[in-house]
Amino acid sequence: MRKLPIGIQSFEALRRDKYLYVDKTQHALNLIQSGKYYFLSRPRRFGKSLFLSTLKAYFEGKRELFTGLKILELTQEAPEAWQAHPVLHFDFNGADYSRDEALEKHLDSSLTNWEKIYGYENRDEALGDRFNRLLITAHNQTGRGCVVLIDEYDKPLLEVMDNDALMERNKKTFKGFFSVLKKADEHIAFAFITGVTKFTKVSLFSDLNNLNDISLGKKYADICGITEEELLSYFQPEIAELAEEQTLTIDECIKELKDRYDGYHFFPNSPGVYNPFSLLKALYAKDLGSYWFATGTPTFLLKKLKSISFDVKSLTDKSLNVMEYELSNYRGDNEDPIPLLYQAGYLTIVGFNRKTREYTLAFPNEEVSVSFLQCLLPEYAPRFTSASSVNIFILRKHIESGDLDGIRNVITALFANIPYTNNDAPFEHYFQTVIYIVFTLLGQCTQCEMHTATGRVDCTLATDDYIYLFEFKRDSTAKAALEQIEQQQYALPFVADKRTLYKIGVAFDSETRLVSDWLVGE
Repeated sequence: MRKLPIGIQSFEALRRDKYLYVDKTQHALNLIQSGKYYFLSRPRRFGKSLFLSTLKAYFEGKRELFTGLKILELTQEAPEAWQAHPVLHFDFNGADYSRDEALEKHLDSSLTNWEKIYGYENRDEALGDRFNRLLITAHNQTGRGCVVLIDEYDKPLLEVMDNDALMERNKKTFKGFFSVLKKADEHIAFAFITGVTKFTKVSLFSDLNNLNDISLGKKYADICGITEEELLSYFQPEIAELAEEQTLTIDECIKELKDRYDGYHFFPNSPGVYNPFSLLKALYAKDLGSYWFATGTPTFLLKKLKSISFDVKSLTDKSLNVMEYELSNYRGDNEDPIPLLYQAGYLTIVGFNRKTREYTLAFPNEEVSVSFLQCLLPEYAPRFTSASSVNIFILRKHIESGDLDGIRNVITALFANIPYTNNDAPFEHYFQTVIYIVFTLLGQCTQCEMHTATGRVDCTLATDDYIYLFEFKRDSTAKAALEQIEQQQYALPFVADKRTLYKIGVAFDSETRLVSDWLVGE
C-alpha cells in the first residue's frame, strides 16, 4: 500500500519517508529564476505549506531530496543553483492568536532561535529592528542573501476578526515587522508569502509594493491542488481500489471524484484543480466523503450572508459577479464577505468578462455546495436539525414515498420552528432562502425557479417515481398559486413523463411567518 501524504506539510519528511509526491518543483524553479518577491493566496489545506517547505529544502541545498523530480533534471548543468542560503521560515500555523501578545511572542520566539544560530541577540530592540539586524548578520556571515518564507501570514488576523482591538494591534505589529522586507532588500535573495486572503489594509502589501501577487495568474493556476492529468498519472492504483470498494467502474469513479472534489479555477478558463486534501482522504479511506469542509466552518461568514439578505441562489445559478479588484483584495472589516468566500475556497471562478474585468463565481463542486448549505441552514432554521422531530431526512422520506401530508407537515413545522426576531431578514427573502436550501439539500434532482417555455415555476423536485411542481405565494392563497401553475402551463414539459406529477400551491403569511395555506391540484 502506497503512502499518501495526507496532512504532510514537510517536504523533507515526505521525501525521506517515501510518501507519494505530485511533482510541483518546476513551478518552484520558474519562480526562483524569474523574480524575487511573491505572494500566493490559496484556500486552507490546499498545499501552500508543502510548497513553501519545498522552497525551503531547495534553498537549504538539500539536493538529495529532489532525486527524480523535475527541478533536478532542469538544473543538471547548473550546480550553483543548489548553494545553501540562510532561510528564515515564519510559520503562523499552530498558534492561538486570540490571546494578547500571542503574535508578538510568536515572532520573538522565531527571531530568538535564528539569533542564536547567527550569534546575535538583543531582545531589548523592537521586533522589526531585530528582524532587520538578523537579515544583515546572516547575509554577512554566509555571503549569501537570505530567503524569507512566510506561511499563512493572515492567520493572526483571521482568528481575531471579531475582536477589533486585537485586530488593530496585530496589524500594527505586522506593519512594524514586515516593512523591514523592503528596507533590507539588498540582504534578501528571495521571499515567498502565503495566506488565505490578501488584507489590503495590512502594510505587508502597501509597504512592500514590489510584491508579485501570483494568486490570479494563469502561469501558476495549478501551483497548488491536483489537476486531472496529475490524478490520472499519479493515482491509478488508488482509483482502482476506490472504484472496487464503491462498486463503480473506473470511469464512473473518476466522474464521482471530479463532481465532488474538482472544479477549482484560479484563472478564467484554466484547467480545474482538485482539492488535494479531500482527494487524498477519499483515496485513502476508499469513501467519497466530505473531508475538507469538516476541518473548519466559516461561522462569521454564514452569519454575514444572512445579515445582508444575500441571494443564496446566486451561489449555484452562476449569477454572482464581482469586479477584479474586489476579488484580489479584502479590507478585513467584514463589509463584503464575497472576496473572502472566494479566497477561502467556498467559491471559485466560473466565468470572466475581459472587457469589464468582471468575474463570475459559484460553488466549485458538490462537496462544497452541499456542506456549505448544510451549515447555512441552521442560521435560518436553528431547530431544523437531525436531532429534531422534523428534519431533512424525514422530508426526503416523504418525498420519495409520495406522502403529500407528510411533506406538508414537515414544511409547516419547518417555519413554525423558526424563532421570530425583529432583526431577521425580510420575510420574502427569508422563506425563499429556507425553501431553496432545504430543497437543494434533498439531493433528489431538485431545481428551484426552473425556467419553462411559458414562464418559471418556483421549484421542481423529481424522484424516480414522482415529480412535484411547487409554486409559493406570500400573503396570498394556495389557490392563486395553483392557478398560476395552470395558466402558465408549468406541467407541459412533463406531459410524456410516466412518473406521478403533483402540482402544489403553498401560501405564506408575512405577519405570522407561517405556512397559511396548502393546496394540491389535479
